Amino acid sequence: MKRVKARVRVTPKEGVLDPEGRSVQRALGDMGYSDAQEIRIGKLIEIELDCDDPAKARGRIAEMCDRLLANPVIESYEIDLD
Repeated sequence: MKRVKARVRVTPKEGVLDPEGRSVQRALGDMGYSDAQEIRIGKLIEIELDCDDPAKARGRIAEMCDRLLANPVIESYEIDLD
């Protein structure tokens, strides 16, 4: 069976407060990087999945995101397959 590698980027949805991003922006401003604006903090998840069909792999990973890896109420995600 073929192994599919995927990267999932999870980020806060537009309009959702991002306290971690605000903290980083404030800290960078204090360090003299006041030009750094609108910082959003997310996460990168790398997954290897045993699957022969890329479309099926994408569907399985989307299911994982919806059920555990992302909070669909406040986060969105993008899946990139290698």
